[in-house]
This record gives sequence, C-alpha cells and structure tokens, in this order.
Amino acid sequence: MAAPLISIVTPAFDVAPFIGDAVASARAQSLTRWEMVIVDDGSRDGTALAAERAAEGDPRIRILRQANAGVSAARMAGIGAAAGGALLFLDADDWLAPDALARLSAALDGAPGAVAAYGPWAAVAEGARPGDPPLRLKPGPYPAGDILKRLLVENLLANGGHLLARRAAFEAAGGFRPSLRYGEDWECWIRLALAGPFATVEGREPLLHVRERGGSAYRRMARDPAAFAPAMAAIWENPALADRLGPATAARIRRRAQAENDWVVGKELLRHGARAEGLRVLRASALAAPSLKRLALLAAAHSLPALPARLHGPFARYPEARGA
Repeated sequence: MAAPLISIVTPAFDVAPFIGDAVASARAQSLTRWEMVIVDDGSRDGTALAAERAAEGDPRIRILRQANAGVSAARMAGIGAAAGGALLFLDADDWLAPDALARLSAALDGAPGAVAAYGPWAAVAEGARPGDPPLRLKPGPYPAGDILKRLLVENLLANGGHLLARRAAFEAAGGFRPSLRYGEDWECWIRLALAGPFATVEGREPLLHVRERGGSAYRRMARDPAAFAPAMAAIWENPALADRLGPATAARIRRRAQAENDWVVGKELLRHGARAEGLRVLRASALAAPSLKRLALLAAAHSLPALPARLHGPFARYPEARGA
C-alpha cells in the first residue's frame, strides 16, 4: 500500500462508548489516502476492543497499546508509528466531518509555505451522535498567516482534530511535551507557530465535532489557576519566543495572556457554581485587559440571578453544578 497522505493519531483512555464514532468518521472521509493510529493509553474499560470492532476489515487502522502515560506520550507514540507526511490529532471521543481531511488538505496544499491548516469546529453534548445538532458552532473567522501573537494570548483551537500539520514542521518544532498535563496542545501549537504561518480552511461548516464531557480535563482543571502554570512556564521560558518578540513585547503579551487565562478561570468557577470567587476573578481579568465586549460580559455575569437560564450564555452552569 502506498504511504498514506495523512496520519490520524488518536490517543485513547477509557473511551469505549465513544471511540466507535471517531473510527467511523475516519472511515467515512471523502479523501481516502489516510491511516489511523490509535494508542490505547492503559484503558480499563475495553477501549481497545471497541476500537478493534469499529476498525474491523480496514487495514488503514492500527491499534497500539501502552501503560498509561498521558495524552502527550500517547500522541508521541502514535506519531512514532505513523507514516504520513501530514498529521491530525483526533481525540477518541470526537468525530470528523466527512470532508474534514479533504478541506484541510486542500488548504495546506494551497499554502506551500504554511506549517499547518485549521478551521471551524462545533461543540456537541456528551451523549451526541453524528447527525445530532451541535450545542455551539465555532465558524470563525480564524486568523491566517503569522498567528503567533494571537495564539500566545489564547488557544485558538479546541484540540488537534481540526488542525492538519506538516510532519516535518511538527517534528522540527519538537512535538508534544509529556511533562505537561494541561495546556500541552496550546504550548505545542505555539512552537509550531514559531516555525511558520498557518493556513485556514474555506467555509464555515465544522471540520470537527467536540464532545463536552463531564470528565474532561478542561472541565476538571480550567477553574484552577495553578493548572495553567506549567504550560505558561513552558511557553514563556522558550528562548525562541524572546528572540522573536523582544523583551517589551513579550512582557506585554504575557500580561494579556494571563488576563485571558484568568477570564477562563472565572468563567469556569461560575459554571461550577462558585459565584463569588468567579466574579472576583472575572473583575480582575477585565481590569487587567479591558474591552467593551469583556465589560459587557462582566455586567451580564453579575446579573445572572435576574436572568433566565437560557440567557446565561458562556456562564451557564454545568448540569452537576445546578442547584449549587
């Protein structure tokens, strides 16, 4: 079989109920020159068996098994076993649109100097299946070209499932750091952006559908300021960043990034039911990086008790926090 054009790398840990949808979405791609490397990262729920069943009869799909080592280590193991010249990192509980690889590949082919291409995605409920309506669409517009400064302030990607990276550029940037347990993808995208420009996919239809799961790392960790610290340290201690930006610009963008992180922490505290603490953090963030939009959202956050739940928008409580 000819070397695949795209390698889909999928880390998997205790996702037996969901991984079948991820595999099926790969098999449904309109672009057929791909391989999928699934790395079962020490699952205890039969994830590997569920993946084998979903992949049955398709030689493009391989399943590796390893002791639990974390998502970054699993991705790096998958890359080591992959043969494609371009890489996409599909989480095992998400699924791709049928034309995702075709659109991403076209965007990357159309920008020979780009190190990666990315584009729209959608959030779906934990129990959603392909074809169900999304909770939210994230159609963009997404910045193209040199996105480093934007990316330093906030992670523009839900995850690596709506990004296609040139393998040579990704490997030169250093890949994922297994030492990071939260924000590891953001830190990796920043190093990739240091290496070159990003291309964007045409159209507003989502490439990727991302499950919002109660047990996700984001939901567990994003309300804790300490969770951001290791990734922030890895990002800002990178000497290549200081060389690119200069000390004054780096210091300014770092303050803006910290304010953005604090906004996420405050929002998540509210969503988990910690109202007083969440409002305090949101106020500090808005003071550090004021904007009309942020100030309007801050006013809305203070008004939540007077608003019906359907108008709580980004501050809507998680199901497990309702009544708290």
